[in-house]
Amino acid sequence: MMNRVVLVGRLTRDPELRYTPSGVPVANFTLAVNRTFTNQQGEREADFINCVIWRRPAENVANYLKKGSLAGVDGRIQSRSYEGQDGKRVYVTEVVADSVQFLEPRSATQQDRGGDFGGSQFGGGTQKSQGYSYGQQEQQGSQGYTRTDEDPFSNDGQPIDISDDDLPF
Repeated sequence: MMNRVVLVGRLTRDPELRYTPSGVPVANFTLAVNRTFTNQQGEREADFINCVIWRRPAENVANYLKKGSLAGVDGRIQSRSYEGQDGKRVYVTEVVADSVQFLEPRSATQQDRGGDFGGSQFGGGTQKSQGYSYGQQEQQGSQGYTRTDEDPFSNDGQPIDISDDDLPF
């Protein structure tokens, strides 16, 4: 069996961070993902997909993403149900994210998007796919430097001496 989801879109609202009774962080957010085709009026529609992420990545999502942020989500679809306040059974289908990639620097989300979520691709505006990931380059990515403990070859300035036999491809 396979259950895998990969999405790229913009957050429709700020992530909601909560904690379970045992103290485990969980964040909920909705991602607007444009469809690849237009409707009969020539407008591009979007799907609004509920996502949830747990533990430390949930705190990073809540701290570094906000409404309008471009994000990539890798995870799985999950269905669950619970009893609502009115006593009726409520069914929920959502994406449980394994990872969330921050696809633009924090400064880019402060600029005007120039459209809504159903407009141009991913809402328009500046799109920089630099792969900012939770726990890796949240702040330092927009400041133009990398941490040396993450990349052993960064800021060395010397060519890398690797033979063709050492390459995995």
